[in-house]
Amino acid sequence: MEQCACVERELDKVLQKFLTYGQHCEQSLGELLHYVGQLRAELAGAALQGTPLSATLSLVMSQCCRKIKDTVQKLASDHKDIHSSVSRVGKAIDRNFDSEICGIVSDAVWDAREQQQQILQMAIVEHLYQQGMLSVAEELCQESTLNVDLDFKQPFLELNRILEALHEQDLGPALEWAISHRQRLLELNSSLEFKLHRLHFIRLLAGGPEKQLEALSYARHFQPFARLHQREIQVMMGSLVYLRLGLEKSPYCHLLDNSHWAEICETFTRDACSLLGLSVESPLSVSFASGCVALPVLMNIKAVIEQRQCTGVWSHKDELPIEIELGMKCWYHSVFACPILRQQTSDSNPPIKLICGHVISRDALNKLINGGKLKCPYCPMEQNPADGKRIIF
Repeated sequence: MEQCACVERELDKVLQKFLTYGQHCEQSLGELLHYVGQLRAELAGAALQGTPLSATLSLVMSQCCRKIKDTVQKLASDHKDIHSSVSRVGKAIDRNFDSEICGIVSDAVWDAREQQQQILQMAIVEHLYQQGMLSVAEELCQESTLNVDLDFKQPFLELNRILEALHEQDLGPALEWAISHRQRLLELNSSLEFKLHRLHFIRLLAGGPEKQLEALSYARHFQPFARLHQREIQVMMGSLVYLRLGLEKSPYCHLLDNSHWAEICETFTRDACSLLGLSVESPLSVSFASGCVALPVLMNIKAVIEQRQCTGVWSHKDELPIEIELGMKCWYHSVFACPILRQQTSDSNPPIKLICGHVISRDALNKLINGGKLKCPYCPMEQNPADGKRIIF
């Protein structure tokens, strides 16, 4: 977005210059035409009287010609400045957007083309299901001949059905789902069911005094939640005092805020995804967001590597040439960097715990073996390399 903003600022400058130039050009030419018209009238009057051209009129005509020339040159110069501003927009686009990003990714990534395409298609389909674009996902499955099991679709279908109802302020499907999954939601310390009952109670309060008895009757649903949500229940019960006067003008007007509906949609999505074993954000959206952060850094590194002619530094294998910070939001598992080789461990080079308790990578362990024995690089203990145990974080 910052790149778009930079280009937009340059474009705004050009548009402002065009507007200013147009106004200045119109004003200058208008004044010039008026001046020439007056001089022409004076010359016509002198010709009618038959008097010869005076020295004053000759001087005025010379000044008029000079003024016309200066005005035209000034307008031409200003027009050239606009051309330079237009070219700066192109340079801003080139500076902020690089269309050639193929070199960032190794060609080997697409060697197993059919398999990679299937993985990508599956990620797109999952994203479409999660966003509620069911018809688009089905169309993609048909065109790409991708077979998706009904068991895979079912959680997304149920999730989107309930979310659509919530967007229409229909709490019924969400309440049915929460009640049927009550025990598992309690294990997650979820307050979803209480929030749904609270929102239904608030809707009854919004109905005015006519709904007071119904609201009091519905308040019995709060009994299982009294211990954890006592304060919130007290606030809702206190609002009944102002029901005849109108909650809109009472200290409890915040209960009628429409933000509660957006909040219940977010809470349901988070808890339902956790319960169904789904991620709140699709893998495709997470990958796209991470790529937006990492791509500019990788492009700068690639440019530096090419400039310094050290292409062997980055071989496009499993590791990046530098560590890129994506933020806590993208931390999904623990990582371990070998203190000996200064490399992040992987499945092919896992962390190994020595008898003495120190942890190094398998590659470092193999390099430290001397005569069938291994001496810990951090303490004097000698041990058998085979006694090292793999650690899984």
